[in-house]
Amino acid sequence: MLEIIALIFLTKEIGKIAESKGLKSGTWKIYTVIAWIIGELSGIILGLMIFQPDNLISIMLMGIAGAVTGYLMIKRSLLKKPDNWQDDIDRIGDT
Repeated sequence: MLEIIALIFLTKEIGKIAESKGLKSGTWKIYTVIAWIIGELSGIILGLMIFQPDNLISIMLMGIAGAVTGYLMIKRSLLKKPDNWQDDIDRIGDT
């Protein structure tokens, strides 16, 4: 339940960043959710390979770490995108 709440807040943040870059926020929100799920599953699989299946807390912590890593990868790729150039054109001549 807490993961869903965290994911809602994180997708809102990604949406704001995407809008400031002049990109569609819905697309980047979907990318964030997909990266979160894939990262969490990858972390759980890695946790199962490293720890015993009985060590559930360590496995779930690996899953959360993978999910956050997926989010951070999406955020980093979005921040690398150029800013909205339309804003600069609209400000030409304003002093």
